[in-house]
Amino acid sequence: MPILKWFPPQGSPRTYVLYKPMSTIGRALGNDVAVMTGGISDTHAQVLFDGRDFNLEEVDKLGEILINGKKKRRARLVHGDRLTLGDAELQFSIFDEPHGPSRPVLTDVSASSDPEGASADRAAIAETGTRQANASQLAGVRKLHEFSETLMTLKHLDPLLEAMLDAVIDVTGAEKGLLLLLDEAYSSDGGPSGQKGKPILRASRHVSREVLTDKTGMISDSIVRRVLDSGRPLIVSDALSDDVFRTSESVVALRLSSVMCAPLVSQGQVTGALYVGNDRVKGLFRKSQLELLSIFAGQASLILQNAMLLSGLRADKEKLSSELKDKRFGDIIGVCPSMMEVFRKLQKVATTDISVLITGETGTGKELIAREVHRRSNRASGPFIVINCGAIPENLIESELFGHVKGAFTGAIASRPGKFQAADKGTLFLDEIGELPLNLQVKLLRALQERIVFRVGDSKPEKVDIRIVAATNRVLEEEIRAGRFREDLYYRLNVVNIFCPPLRERGDDVLIIAKALLTKFAEELHSAVHGFTPQALGGIRKHNWPGNIRQLENRIKKALVLCEKTLLDVEDLELDQVGESSILPLEKAKEEFQRKYVLDVLERNNGNRTQTARDLGVDPRTIFRYLEREANPMPSGAGGTSGET
Repeated sequence: MPILKWFPPQGSPRTYVLYKPMSTIGRALGNDVAVMTGGISDTHAQVLFDGRDFNLEEVDKLGEILINGKKKRRARLVHGDRLTLGDAELQFSIFDEPHGPSRPVLTDVSASSDPEGASADRAAIAETGTRQANASQLAGVRKLHEFSETLMTLKHLDPLLEAMLDAVIDVTGAEKGLLLLLDEAYSSDGGPSGQKGKPILRASRHVSREVLTDKTGMISDSIVRRVLDSGRPLIVSDALSDDVFRTSESVVALRLSSVMCAPLVSQGQVTGALYVGNDRVKGLFRKSQLELLSIFAGQASLILQNAMLLSGLRADKEKLSSELKDKRFGDIIGVCPSMMEVFRKLQKVATTDISVLITGETGTGKELIAREVHRRSNRASGPFIVINCGAIPENLIESELFGHVKGAFTGAIASRPGKFQAADKGTLFLDEIGELPLNLQVKLLRALQERIVFRVGDSKPEKVDIRIVAATNRVLEEEIRAGRFREDLYYRLNVVNIFCPPLRERGDDVLIIAKALLTKFAEELHSAVHGFTPQALGGIRKHNWPGNIRQLENRIKKALVLCEKTLLDVEDLELDQVGESSILPLEKAKEEFQRKYVLDVLERNNGNRTQTARDLGVDPRTIFRYLEREANPMPSGAGGTSGET
């Protein structure tokens, strides 16, 4: 590895490794060889490697250079050369340590008459140059790796861009680095290319790792515009002598020397440029450094693209939150006319103590309505107790509702209050009230009328102060006609009826709910998904959603867990069947609808055929016939309809 050894007047010699294509020598701390002595300029000279030879040339015209005692402005260096810059004495060596005495030798090595020795020197120089170029590339790769690690720790955009510019300046030997972005407005003279307006300075850094204070007149507009128009990186070794740019007003005014510029490209479009320069040194940059600058420009494009994406997501989230403020009623979301009617009724009955019956299909949010009734009532500070009448075995429902005393039945090892006692001074929500057996309907009616309950196995009455809110997905009028529900209990519960409309009848509410659910569950599940594709939104809007909001909720959760993209599509939501269906004859379409509807109700009833027949108001044999057709479908083209519905 080539070195320069400086022999200060006092103290031990100092060694500087020349691993860059260009190394500067001077008093300033930013130099590669910082020599603190008299008679030397801030940047006195520079050592350049052209792939074969090492050349010393002046930077400051007032600075004196002696090579082996002879005045020079530019000269090729050979092993053992003695350099005098002002009062500083240095020695050049192509090896890690110079050979010979501890002080510089006065012999002019370049005048050697030994041709074999000269050949050996040239071979050593070439080999060292190769090693130097490799070392420079390795240093660049290390800087890139260091910056990649920095990306993992910094979250805000400005520190990221500054860290990137610092890394670029370090690896290229530049004096300044700037990042420019094209503004959003198209220029008036952009022409057919559609080139956007002038570049706007987004970030800047100096070699001293500080933000550039004077940002005016720091860059050449002509060089930057060439890169933006062509979309190709560019090196200018000496701008004032360059055939293309020497007539540029900005180049002449700024007296630019070494400049390197690479485009920022996002989705095939040039969006800005990464610009580095050194106005004191000529021929600073090499092709390998330009390639490295292009890699950093790619990193900058990704950083900015991610920052804009994150900014867009934040804006979408704020917009959604703002929209939901106007479309929420507590935890309930909806703006369709049917939901507005629900909210109107809810607001009026909530402050009273009258009983409310909430009806609607399964999954429509009946419990949310019940909770909102409680939250807006005078009992909001009291308990809200839920009991699912269809989920408790028949022989335990009475105990669950009213409690029991010790020894009332086998297993009753201690007295326990029921849900009525637990809901005292609050609200008792009886979900799936249509599932309650007839014998318990009588006891429930008495408790509602008298507000007195008896524990199982006890004759002592207990007073309770509760409000009853009930819900069912059954049509209780039909249950009354079938003798499965008491009419007097129905009128006791159904003082005010609130009907929850199915999701398929709520119009664009389904899209608002879907977006709100995705935002909520994506955060809970730490998913990278942040939205739906337009096709997915169309599929959600068209889908029938037989399971209503509960089904939509489950589909979104499943898709968030399994999806590996950032947007959910129709396939992720299992909605790929949504679309324009072929036109069927009316009878065939009717039969297909009946078949799907029967199977759907059967699934909701967990395969209970008798219950399904009862819900549909048909003979159980009709259910068996549909099941037989499902197991043994008719050949294509075969007709036939069912006369029973």
